[in-house]
Amino acid sequence: MGINKELILLNINGADRPGVTAILTDILAQNNAIILDIGQADIHNNLSLGILFQCDSSISGNIMKEALFRSYELGVNIRFKPILEEEYTQWVGMQGRNRYIVTIVGRKLTAKQIAGVSRIIAEQDMNIDDIKRLTGRIPLDENARTPKASVEFSVRGTPKDKEQMKADFLKLAAELQVDISFQEDSMYRRMRRLICFDMDSTLIETEVIDELAMRAGVGDEVKAITESAMRGEIDFSTSFKKRCALLKGLDVSVMQEIAENLPITEGADRLMRILKKVGFKIAILSGGFTYFGNYLKQKFGIDYVYANELEVVDGKLTGRHVGEIVDGKRKAELLRLIAQVENVDLRQTVAVGDGANDLPMISIAGLGIAFHAKPKVKATAEQSISTIGLDGILYFLGYKDSYLEY
Repeated sequence: MGINKELILLNINGADRPGVTAILTDILAQNNAIILDIGQADIHNNLSLGILFQCDSSISGNIMKEALFRSYELGVNIRFKPILEEEYTQWVGMQGRNRYIVTIVGRKLTAKQIAGVSRIIAEQDMNIDDIKRLTGRIPLDENARTPKASVEFSVRGTPKDKEQMKADFLKLAAELQVDISFQEDSMYRRMRRLICFDMDSTLIETEVIDELAMRAGVGDEVKAITESAMRGEIDFSTSFKKRCALLKGLDVSVMQEIAENLPITEGADRLMRILKKVGFKIAILSGGFTYFGNYLKQKFGIDYVYANELEVVDGKLTGRHVGEIVDGKRKAELLRLIAQVENVDLRQTVAVGDGANDLPMISIAGLGIAFHAKPKVKATAEQSISTIGLDGILYFLGYKDSYLEY
């Protein structure tokens, strides 16, 4: 930079109105100023605008004088701060630092949540560049409020201890009944294209095999095996065979009755509608049964269903299955396969599930989410949602309510 150049940071605050930015930047344009950085936010019709510009030292006084005059006419406050060349050079050097996104999702947004997340970020010597609200504006009437709130932090820097940071977020989330996502802000985060769901206790609020077992009169035995498998205490394939055997003799007509009354998880309808609209490919990878997966496929327009097939003879379940068991390892293989078929980079994939058998696919996906999961799964997964419905995934993907149709 030449000795005749000057760097000035201009800050404008006040009631927003059409034309403020246009009028003030026009003053800079008339004086051939170069804009090095600019940022603007509007919170409840209150404007905050920052402009870092470079100009000839001989005309900087004229620019500030004209800007002060016009800001008075516009009813906004304006401040000027000279920036040293060394400060600017240091700022430019920070641009290569890592960037992360921290997303808060919950039933409501509180000052404790914001303060807690901000404290953890600061303890890691990281800086918050931007904060934006993803959910709609909140009415004062609590009865009129949407039952969810989300805010996204854009953070710069390198964590001193990433694992400790994640542990702190997990502890804070449990204390304040909120979900906190911590993701690297890469191009892949903005370009997710494939999402794979577990079915039972994820897309639907039940375990279908438990429903079948209750009709067969073996509900308690099957439920105990299911819960043990989901906690990772016994091998999934072994538990699956044991549970299927207990269903022997059940009339196949029971399956249709259960399918027609499946309890769909909160937020699933909205999530599916938006994912289809923005071009996602959607798959069910389930340790449950194909019959129910195909029912959901028709309901939501899902692209792929891989689950287990129950053997039926003379209209009754035999207690055996047909074909390869879809266990945790198979789910991960299928995610890779579908990504390859759809020509999607693995970093562009999302996997969502609640059980230990979902961890293999959750761990290899670009974004793996434990949804209302068992403690072991929640502690292992990079991200988790426990406080709201499935449409909370939209906020982890960076979508904003104002851009979406309900």
